[in-house]
Amino acid sequence: MRIGLVGYGKMGKAIEQIALQRGHTVSYRINHSNRDCLKYLTNQSVDVAIEFSQPEAAYENIYTCLQQGIPVIAGTTGWLDRKKEIEQYCYEKNGTFFYAPNFSLSVHIFFKLNVLLAKYMNRCPDYEVRIEETHHTTKKDQPSGTAIQLADGIIQNLNRKKGWINTPTQEVDTVGIVSHRVPESTGTHVVEYNSKLDTLEIKHIAHSRESFAQGVLLVAEWIRGKKGVLDMDDFMKFEDN
Repeated sequence: MRIGLVGYGKMGKAIEQIALQRGHTVSYRINHSNRDCLKYLTNQSVDVAIEFSQPEAAYENIYTCLQQGIPVIAGTTGWLDRKKEIEQYCYEKNGTFFYAPNFSLSVHIFFKLNVLLAKYMNRCPDYEVRIEETHHTTKKDQPSGTAIQLADGIIQNLNRKKGWINTPTQEVDTVGIVSHRVPESTGTHVVEYNSKLDTLEIKHIAHSRESFAQGVLLVAEWIRGKKGVLDMDDFMKFEDN
């Protein structure tokens, strides 16, 4: 498989390392210094574009790849106010767009546990919920895309919550997200329910970028020949009982 890496920072380099180990070819490595080369990517030169860049560049990167008929796997966060525009354009072009804020397979099991826990907590009104996330200091956006997806899962399933805010809060209808930025953190997410009697929490800790990079490559191998807007539920075939 021929891969175009759109974004060649720490994550792009981790993806490249695993791609080569799995026998794939990296045809293009594009970052802010050679972004003009994006126009040379075509569906004749690459089989898939993997986009891990910066929030301010993600929309144009993804749009350009779809315009040129290239399937896109994207993991950049912080641009999602325009995600529906990309999805509509993907359908118009009969293209392929796969987005996830986190490609770790265990994180997506974590998302499912979060939803299940939120549903159960409808029977436990004395518990207050909060989310805490920790990432490296070079991560530009906060809260993380993973934390936002966790908050959305709670809001959609815990009747007393209507929104989220990126600060501690005492508002009964709001999920507070606390963000920490520390050197060399790969990523930790905690969902915590507190009452006067006890505390219940679920936690995911990423030990290295390899868990994310491996997930990206597994998706890239799976996505060939598929069309439309896809996500990790499609890849992992989750079914709600």
